[in-house]
Amino acid sequence: MSEVLQLLLSGLSQGCVYGLIALGFVMVYKATEMLNFAQGELMMVGAFVAFTVINLMGLPFVFGVPLTLVAMVAFGMGLERGVLRPMIGEPPFAVLMLTIGLGFVLRAVAGAIWGNEPRTLDVPFAGDVVNLGRIVLGVENLVVIAGTAVLCIALWLFFRYSRIGVAMQAASQNQLAAYYSGVPVKRITSLVWGISAAISATAGMLVAPIALIDPNMGLVGIKAFAAAIVGGFGSLPGAIVGGLVIGVAEQFAGRYLPAGAGEVSAFAILLIMLFVRPEGIFASLQQKKV
Repeated sequence: MSEVLQLLLSGLSQGCVYGLIALGFVMVYKATEMLNFAQGELMMVGAFVAFTVINLMGLPFVFGVPLTLVAMVAFGMGLERGVLRPMIGEPPFAVLMLTIGLGFVLRAVAGAIWGNEPRTLDVPFAGDVVNLGRIVLGVENLVVIAGTAVLCIALWLFFRYSRIGVAMQAASQNQLAAYYSGVPVKRITSLVWGISAAISATAGMLVAPIALIDPNMGLVGIKAFAAAIVGGFGSLPGAIVGGLVIGVAEQFAGRYLPAGAGEVSAFAILLIMLFVRPEGIFASLQQKKV
């Protein structure tokens, strides 16, 4: 039982990371109908920015985190304005290839700036554990789960009660109708990219104490994309649920199935879901309303 609980905790922790990156995928797609395959690299950039602010500049963790998020919002908005906005009206395949290329560029730039050596983010809870009898819980894993829960609640409140959040929902449902209703669609789209970059950066900061920071850590975005599809591409809650499903399955498959099963479990679940329920767990992509 203790082993099952340990695997479950690790799976939920890893699934939260997948879910947060998947949130970025879904937010960008709902607002722009673009697939940003550089979403994982935004997580990597956010982790490196946090490393710079906290480790190199010496700022306390509580100040470094919000500063990193603000920087990533600005970075995401800059990407949308300078790189993605000129692609409006181009074929979706061209935009897809652009974001894939953007991922390669971000990895190369990160390697040139910070090097390819794995880095560790200094956090006040590194190495701490909670002992519950025979069960030993890593505080880093608990922080990932708690941080994801807090972020999800904050996003729900933002989309439910703020004017900007309501405007984002309107633009994601029907951009033309939102524009004629007075919603500044271009600015809203730019802000969506900024928020999605900040969400991915949050995932990077949460996972950094568990997994080392390096330019290739953003490749986890492939599994996050699978999580978004499993949850229902178009559903924000589905992105989190899909991430949790894949994270937990990955841990149990790696422990109880033959070697290598854990690494391919995400794609096995994706294939099964595409055969059984291609619209995902939460089928909301086609349920558009103004």
